[in-house]
Amino acid sequence: MVKSHIVLIFGVLLIFLSCKQERKELKNINSEWIYIDKLKNVSDSIKVEDIVIKNLFKSQILAHQGGDFDSLMIIEKVYKPHLKLWNNCYAMIFGEENASKFNTEKGMINWNKTLYPKNKTFFDARVRKLLDLNLDATIQYNLDQFHKLVPYKVKSTISILFTPITGILFGGCANDQFSIELNYKEQDIEYTIEKGFSHELNHLAYEPLRENDPKKNTALRQTIDEGFACYFTWVFLEKKISKFEAVENMIEKEWNWYLKNEKEIFNKLSPFFEDESGDNPLLRNEKYQLFPNAPKTLYYWLGFRIVQSYVNIHGQNSWRDLYELNVQEVLEKSEYEDYIN
Repeated sequence: MVKSHIVLIFGVLLIFLSCKQERKELKNINSEWIYIDKLKNVSDSIKVEDIVIKNLFKSQILAHQGGDFDSLMIIEKVYKPHLKLWNNCYAMIFGEENASKFNTEKGMINWNKTLYPKNKTFFDARVRKLLDLNLDATIQYNLDQFHKLVPYKVKSTISILFTPITGILFGGCANDQFSIELNYKEQDIEYTIEKGFSHELNHLAYEPLRENDPKKNTALRQTIDEGFACYFTWVFLEKKISKFEAVENMIEKEWNWYLKNEKEIFNKLSPFFEDESGDNPLLRNEKYQLFPNAPKTLYYWLGFRIVQSYVNIHGQNSWRDLYELNVQEVLEKSEYEDYIN
């Protein structure tokens, strides 16, 4: 009698565990359906005036959702919508040995066929974060806000995508060949979409205006360029974030390190403002280690402080002057060196 009771209990337990496992599997299936359904509803592209954002990652995942891999979707929805990016930029920066991966239909199909299955867990997690951000609405807001603030026409095409080799993160080879690489693991994708987006958009507005700047190739130009992009991010977000967060997503402790060493930073690095080689301690602290304890990029922060000093003197909306001023004029009119001394 006891033995039969044990058998009965064991049987009930097996049924319970089986049902629990089935519910878990059903829940996972439902979650996957919801995820794919949300992904299908993401726009293929969003256009505001002359800036277009293409969500190529969408089709890179949806091509795997049928019974067979949809190679036609890769050609029509991933490759052809941004031919210049694949054929010119990616094929160029990754060299001749990799060019055929990007500038041929066969190459694009081959790596897209295997990349997502190999990285499914990470790729899905990354895309779920984008969906949680309400990607379409966030991009729309960013573009609308940018055009309200910046009086200069910007023409650009930016694709959000996965690549077999990472190397751009957020950038490109020309205004019509920009990308955001989702599989760059060190990237904080929320920060990129919500805050870093405005930083890059300001580069697209500012850099073409530097064409006639006598010091357009100098380290000073790069310093003002990056500092201005950081400052613009702070203005773009209506100063609702801290200044240090606008500069490479710093924390207050890191910002305070810079303030503590501000005079030494300027005095040691300003002699390299005129350098045009790109190989100097201001731009490459990781190589020269003049400030081995610097928590972030030196010239981003220094540029921000120069722009901040300019605005403090000339008024809260005077940051708009920087689009027209040569970088040497910005430095002189900021009176930052006088402040340091």
